[in-house]
This record gives sequence, C-alpha cells and structure tokens, in this order.
Amino acid sequence: MRSTAELMAVLREHGWKVTAQRVAVYEALRDCGTHPTADEVFAIATARIGTISIRSVYQTLHELAELGEVRAVHIVPGAARFDTNTTHHDHLVCMQCGRVEEFYDAEIEKRQIKVAKDRGFEISEHALYLYADCTKPRCPHRKTADPN
Repeated sequence: MRSTAELMAVLREHGWKVTAQRVAVYEALRDCGTHPTADEVFAIATARIGTISIRSVYQTLHELAELGEVRAVHIVPGAARFDTNTTHHDHLVCMQCGRVEEFYDAEIEKRQIKVAKDRGFEISEHALYLYADCTKPRCPHRKTADPN
C-alpha cells in the first residue's frame, strides 16, 4: 500500500482533488487491517475527521479501486470488502468467525492455468476462496474435540 503522500501524487496525476475525506478513507484502509467493509472504513474515517458521509466512503473506495489502489472482493455473502493488497493472491476464509488469511501458492496457480488451458480457456482474471473452519485457538467458534 502506498504512503499517503504517494497516494496524493497519484490523485493529482489523474486530475482528482486531494480532499480530507479521500485521505481519511485511504488512511482508514491502511489502519483497518485486512479486508474491511465500507462500514468499517466509515467508522474509522469518522473517528479521524468527524464529518464524512457513508456515500463519500463508498465513492472514494470505488475511486481507489478504479485507480488500482484497492480491490473490491466478495469473500463472504453480504457487503463487499476492500483489499489493499492488489497483487494476485488467494484467500482462506473461516466460516465460523469470518477471519480471512491471504496466501499465494505457485503450484496452485500452475494447476489452475493448466485446467483452463486443457478445457480451451485462457485465464484473464480469477479469484480463489477456500472456505473452512479455522483451527486457531483465537477463533471464538473453534470446534474443539470432545474430551469424552
């Protein structure tokens, strides 16, 4: 993710104004962690600058996506989440607590390309989401073994 100063330069290069709202949304994305919803970004941005509408947050998120600074991802049903990691990667998603972990595996990528090619396709874009129950002790919904 770019620094705020780098983002300001990108906005200016594209003829867009550098506004407090755009900066607040960008910095909220940076501070939010991975894959926040627009509502999560809104809460952080509001705490930061006080006056911002949810519409401005959505508009800024979509502008940042248009610039290639973030990607909208649909990891779980419901609201889109925004990913600041714009390099290709895949996701593991806990179906119990919603935790998301990013990963990249070159062997999986090769296999996907081969599967597509064998069927007469050339991949132009793809997303892989693996849904599971996480085994991390911090998951509040972790399934534990029955002690009996």
